[in-house]
Amino acid sequence: MERIYAPLREKVKSPEDVAALIQPGSIIGCSGFTLVGEPKAIPQALARQGKADHLTLLTGASVGDALDGALTQAGLLAMRYPYQSNKFLRTAINQGKVGYSDMHLSHMPEFINRGGLHIDYAIVECAAVTEEGVIPSAAVGASDCFLYQADHIILEVNSALPLELCGMHDIYQVDSRPIPLTEATQRIGGTAIPCDFNKVVAIVETNDPGTYPTFKEPDDVSAAIGAHIIAFLKEEVAAGRQPPSLNPIQSGVGSVANAVLAGLGDSGFSGLRMYTEVVQDSALKLIWDGKMVGASTTAISLSKKNQELFYDNIDFFRERIVIRPQEIANNPEIVRRLGLISMNTPIECDLYGNVNSTHIMGTKMMNGIGGSGDFARNAGLTIFATASVAKDGAISCIVPMCSHVDHTEHDVQVIVTEQGLADLRWKSPRQRAELIIDRCAHPQYRPLLREYLEEASKQGGHTPHDLKQALSWHTRYLDTGTMLPG
Repeated sequence: MERIYAPLREKVKSPEDVAALIQPGSIIGCSGFTLVGEPKAIPQALARQGKADHLTLLTGASVGDALDGALTQAGLLAMRYPYQSNKFLRTAINQGKVGYSDMHLSHMPEFINRGGLHIDYAIVECAAVTEEGVIPSAAVGASDCFLYQADHIILEVNSALPLELCGMHDIYQVDSRPIPLTEATQRIGGTAIPCDFNKVVAIVETNDPGTYPTFKEPDDVSAAIGAHIIAFLKEEVAAGRQPPSLNPIQSGVGSVANAVLAGLGDSGFSGLRMYTEVVQDSALKLIWDGKMVGASTTAISLSKKNQELFYDNIDFFRERIVIRPQEIANNPEIVRRLGLISMNTPIECDLYGNVNSTHIMGTKMMNGIGGSGDFARNAGLTIFATASVAKDGAISCIVPMCSHVDHTEHDVQVIVTEQGLADLRWKSPRQRAELIIDRCAHPQYRPLLREYLEEASKQGGHTPHDLKQALSWHTRYLDTGTMLPG
């Protein structure tokens, strides 16, 4: 009870009593971003009761089994926004059992705040509720938006979260004025999310550390990708296009991103800064080792070992990490102003620099576009990094034409695989294609890609394509399970 503002303590209820309040067909906004900060007790109680069906669920980004998994398996979800990574939900989406609308993460709170979608309930996990408002977990995401706009507020106060998180957040509400942020870790707002306590209908007390993401150890492929990027960034510094300590870095989630950041720690760079949506293991280590002076993020998503490092030294990290709402962390205005170096991971890239980040074979949703579009369109330097092949070499990640396009060639400056790096800036489409084949494609696929480009070029055009052959590239895998020649 000591974590709850005294006038609100009479609203403490059990998860079962709270779940019974939620009506079928409700639109619910939940905290949570990259497996951090999602409510756990109430969604699981909803799943057990199985009464509140046809729910529409919004979160900041991906959440875990306690939320997406539980509601999906109970058959309660009708619609989901804006990003997900849960295996049960992904299957339901691709089977057409749950509707899904993929959105840029910076857009969703903006659309809601402008009246684009009415939120019935906000369910937000937090470390505490004070007179000043809600003290979030290690993720803010879209929690502020949901608390501002929902008719009814339900809070999960989780005592597994350290109270020392207080002071790490920077809550600023966007309006029509320019956002007054000019440095990556500058603070412009308050430390709690303002909350209309009259809308609080229930509070649940929990003690649940939640789950932890797992990251693969860097392998030869990810290490080679990192080495190519680091060599390129050093060339950018030598050419005067980047300062010695680099512009602030944005990095997507996953093992490749972690490996690239780990490589930066051994590269000789110092004084690094991040302005990103997720701080992962490698970034935390860079801060701990003194290679990175600070980071701005909307979530801190760590393995169990590194979460212990974070919590055990939270006073140290509180001086160096700022956790913001995703509407600020992913805001195009700030991304452009800071001239970020944006590094994200695609599913496939085509010969002209178009990138597919979301769909397998053009039809099956993987996770969603997340924040990659927010950053790719607006960053000072945009890099997409992937292994050159997938499925033990059966699939080339460099293809003639993407089966689905999330990032057009206009937003992609650099493509890198373990084979090499293609700097696409100031290149024509045909120059891009030659460069990508020579430097990024796996050797076993280069002859097939060169053959495609040669045949397509016979038809002329600014961006040569043979649509029949481009389609057969993808259908060949569907028919034979391989994209190898023959």
